[in-house]
Amino acid sequence: MADVKIIEDGAAIALDMGGAVSRYHAVWLRDNAWDEQTRAAGNGQRLITLSDIPEDIAIQHASVEGDRLKVTFAPNEEQIDYDLNWIVAHCYDLPQLSEKGWVGDEILVWDSAWQGQVPVADFSQVTQDKEALATWLDGIVQFGFGKLTGGPVEEGALFQVADLFGYVRETNYGRHFEVRTEVHPSNLAFTGLGLQAHTDNPYRDPVPTVQILYCLENSAEGGENMVVDGFACAQRLQREDPRGFHLLSSYCARFEFAGEDGVCLRSRRPMIELAPDGALVGVRFNNRSAAAITDVPYGDMAAYYAAYRRLGKIIDDPEMEITFKLEPGECFVVDNTRVLHARKGYSGSGSRWLQGCYADMDGLRSTHAALVQEIIRAAE
Repeated sequence: MADVKIIEDGAAIALDMGGAVSRYHAVWLRDNAWDEQTRAAGNGQRLITLSDIPEDIAIQHASVEGDRLKVTFAPNEEQIDYDLNWIVAHCYDLPQLSEKGWVGDEILVWDSAWQGQVPVADFSQVTQDKEALATWLDGIVQFGFGKLTGGPVEEGALFQVADLFGYVRETNYGRHFEVRTEVHPSNLAFTGLGLQAHTDNPYRDPVPTVQILYCLENSAEGGENMVVDGFACAQRLQREDPRGFHLLSSYCARFEFAGEDGVCLRSRRPMIELAPDGALVGVRFNNRSAAAITDVPYGDMAAYYAAYRRLGKIIDDPEMEITFKLEPGECFVVDNTRVLHARKGYSGSGSRWLQGCYADMDGLRSTHAALVQEIIRAAE
């Protein structure tokens, strides 16, 4: 049973959904109406601006009838119906989180204990079955990474992976890049050296938010891939060293890459990035591309470096990593704003050849959300 009352002299309503009471302002309700005068049919985009809503708007009458909330607004006596379920789903009268570094319900932070629960799907299945693709993408949204197996062993196959959810983001490295041993590499990624877990391209702003690494050959000894949840590392730092977490999230680091003629990429961002409400939204960590840090005042620099060192140790802790070795035709996809990836060193014998490219999480999330809506509609 639902009940509604007008409060604050018409400035808001209090909606009682069987004991759970939430409040909504008149201006918010009018701005979020879905009637044909407010929203365009088909795409749902607004047809009005805030200047079209009276500054003295108030609620003249409100009632609940079945699954509809009916509201009459003064001074124009506009009558608008709302889907009650939509209103409840978009409630904003919620307790405010004061703790910094929190993550949303759609994110699952993990460590090595999740080794056997990596989101894995078969290439042919996700290319033919929308539900399988939606499930795999859901895993990437939650975990920040996922694997595909059984793909074609052919150059450019990684583009078929990107096409599953979005578009390739071209950079100075081209539409894709090769990862194998080179005699005079422009980047340490192209050697047999082991690499510390890192996020890619922190010197870009914005960074590519998805990276795809696709295996074509892997007969070399070693070279296992590792992934580390940067959000789990940041939260662990916060528990173990609250001041260090504050410093790394309050001051900007600097990153730079100038390893090619005509290229000088620079960015200035915190290693641990928070939204204004304290939500953890990004991690940038790449010692190879770190430039001189100049945005930390003298009085905090020593403590900042201590926190930087501590975060690196947490990232290097085997308890934080999931390890696997890619076989030809396999690939993994990582959220490059969250999940760090690494590689153990490998020998010069045998061969190791991966191809990589970048894409973006907005395309992945869009495809995932659209597939979920399509599956729900088909089931109704």
